[in-house]
Amino acid sequence: MPVKFTSEQNAFREAISEFAERECGTMEQRHKLTAEGTEPTNMDIMRKLGELGWTGVSVPEEYGGAGGTVVDQTIFLEGIAKGMIPAAGFGTTAIVQGAYERHGTEEQKQNILGGICEGNVEAIVMSEPGAGSDVGSLTCKADKVDGGYVINGQKTWCSNAPIASNILTIVRTDNDGPKHEGITMLGVPAGTEGMEIHPIPTLAGPHEVNDVFFTDCFVPDTSLLGEEGKGWMQLMTGLNSERIILSGMYLGIAQRAFDDTLSYVKEREQFGKPIGTFQALKHRIADMATELECLRLLIYDIAQAIDEDPNRVFAKEASMAKLKSTEVAKQISLEGMQMMGGYGYALEYDMEKHVRAGLVGTIFAGTSEIQREIIGATLGL
Repeated sequence: MPVKFTSEQNAFREAISEFAERECGTMEQRHKLTAEGTEPTNMDIMRKLGELGWTGVSVPEEYGGAGGTVVDQTIFLEGIAKGMIPAAGFGTTAIVQGAYERHGTEEQKQNILGGICEGNVEAIVMSEPGAGSDVGSLTCKADKVDGGYVINGQKTWCSNAPIASNILTIVRTDNDGPKHEGITMLGVPAGTEGMEIHPIPTLAGPHEVNDVFFTDCFVPDTSLLGEEGKGWMQLMTGLNSERIILSGMYLGIAQRAFDDTLSYVKEREQFGKPIGTFQALKHRIADMATELECLRLLIYDIAQAIDEDPNRVFAKEASMAKLKSTEVAKQISLEGMQMMGGYGYALEYDMEKHVRAGLVGTIFAGTSEIQREIIGATLGL
């Protein structure tokens, strides 16, 4: 393994696993914490994770965090997903954390980063009905007025909007130049007048993603993150971090899907012996284990490289990690469902949840096709 975990990191991994077993180790516990599987994040759990210092694992110490590394954060992300801890909101929170660390004022950092350390959930929204992969085509407008900005328009596919303390909103403040200019980041606190959140029902439940509507929504000048009109470049520096964050989560999903599959094929007997001993399944399990190990090596290698050179832009590597992690999670969960037969499709097992998570991972935060385009471009194609 390219990253040799320290004794503290190994203890951290073990502590996350113990927390998951204690707080949500059974399906009954998870159903109680997630309203029968319809709420991906439980705020009481988030507060507990904050009290343990884990939600601030990579937040600088001056803002209340542990001052940990990207590797530390990846360990936490993997552990949340593998343990099925209902803290999915930490994914978008970590993305917003990075944006405020890079571009925030001291006051913004104290507010946002300090809140993250306490277990707050943060959200970010870029997409619009007419601007998905082509983020530069966004039209949600923010007009400069005395003392702040007035936002009008619609954003969509916003994860964790109903429970977020703030929604970092990507808007257009200038239409005069090329489409990638005139884009600005504004933080909109929860409950701001003129902002409405409407859930989009999906396979994962009614509240995972949301439309956000802005009608004459005023935010003060202090809501501006970074520079007005420079949001595109700020986004580009953050997207690579976003993909590493998501990769850590999907590594955990893939690992849990594999573990559940392996456990099942060892226990389920047909024709007088465990089904995992049949060559048709044994070889597929071997392939899954190999893919999973390759994925882990890739993700932690990139995380370590970022820690060693934080100012470098890892465009190719970040896209590779996002592509590989989501495709492997999808592959392993679908294989797991196939090997479990009807039980893989039944709600009494977790495999159907792994499948749903694996499928959508190849779509959001940049589709697999977009990641391949980026990787190809970095290779001069």
